[in-house]
Amino acid sequence: MVATMPEPLKIHFADEDLRDLKARLARPRWPDQPAAASGWRQGTDLSYIRELAAHWRDRYDWRRREQALNGLPNYSASLDGIDLHFIHQPGVGRSPLPLLLLHGWPSSFIEFERVLPLLTDPARFGADPDDSFSVVVPSLPGYGLSFRPNQPRFDIAQIAATLTKLMRETLGYRRFGAHGGDWGAHIATRLGQAHSQALLGIHLTMLVLPRPRVVESDEERLYVDTVTRWNREDSGYAVIQGTRPQTLAYGLTDSPVGLAAWLVEKFREWSDCDGDIERRFDKDTLLDTITLYWLTGCINSSFGLYHSIRHGGLKPSEQTRVEVPTGYTRFPEGALHPPRSLAERAYNIQHWSDMPAGGHFPAIEEPAALAQEIREFFRPLRSLK
Repeated sequence: MVATMPEPLKIHFADEDLRDLKARLARPRWPDQPAAASGWRQGTDLSYIRELAAHWRDRYDWRRREQALNGLPNYSASLDGIDLHFIHQPGVGRSPLPLLLLHGWPSSFIEFERVLPLLTDPARFGADPDDSFSVVVPSLPGYGLSFRPNQPRFDIAQIAATLTKLMRETLGYRRFGAHGGDWGAHIATRLGQAHSQALLGIHLTMLVLPRPRVVESDEERLYVDTVTRWNREDSGYAVIQGTRPQTLAYGLTDSPVGLAAWLVEKFREWSDCDGDIERRFDKDTLLDTITLYWLTGCINSSFGLYHSIRHGGLKPSEQTRVEVPTGYTRFPEGALHPPRSLAERAYNIQHWSDMPAGGHFPAIEEPAALAQEIREFFRPLRSLK
């Protein structure tokens, strides 16, 4: 295999881009909010987004975050026609296991910042040093620092193939593990199907299942009903992102307030916050991700997987069973939770846990619990690497 040499990457956005952001935040046009839409009943609450926009304009410091992110080992590698950004943090221990951490939407590589040291240096936090990982955290193609205007759009299968090249050819890891939720779960699932020779196992916080042809229990029937209800009541964002992403992208690329409103609703809706978003994410944490989307201009590209899966991309119903060992950790909020009987039709389930707290963003919401789950799942697989 021919290795593509990675280059160190320093994150830096121009002062002009930050001045432009401040100027736009100084002159937003606000919609009204009728009484019927008070709170978050019809989407992002007007009073909250005004508060968040004021904080973004007057108090948020991107340069401070940029400096902190540059303290991580950031790299870029040219793969399959794009410049792929990734963090590569070697583990501390006798034999660290290579691990790929995969984010989803509306997230970024920043999501894993808190969990990274828990996995690379577990002894520092009182855990077993033999559970250490050498962790690779890519910005998915089309997201954040892995985006340039007009670059090729990748579907799930292409992303999985590119990341396999990153791990095996660029970084020299013959076999590795993968963890993901949201689109990260789709990609990890594809890795387990199409690149099983490279995979020790996959750990998921969301399962990618086809609609069952036969319902065999009340538990399975309840899950099917829940999916039907979600498709009817909660999937509007996915429909527009999958059918008319270009139209949506104009407003979100032009207005930082519009972008923030579109993204922050999902952090509230999908997290274990009981409706109070700042129970889980302070304003700076939210704005780290929102600002990265803004400065890179990647929002339209981030819709790409929604469009591809509706228009010729790999669908759950077309996927074969994952035979590599699979672990699943169920955090109670922010995802559809199938019964184990359905999951085992699609995956070789070797580990299954139900967590008492957490949601769609466990690496931020419950980093210690997530790290412990990943350690436990991969512990018996280490001898295979």
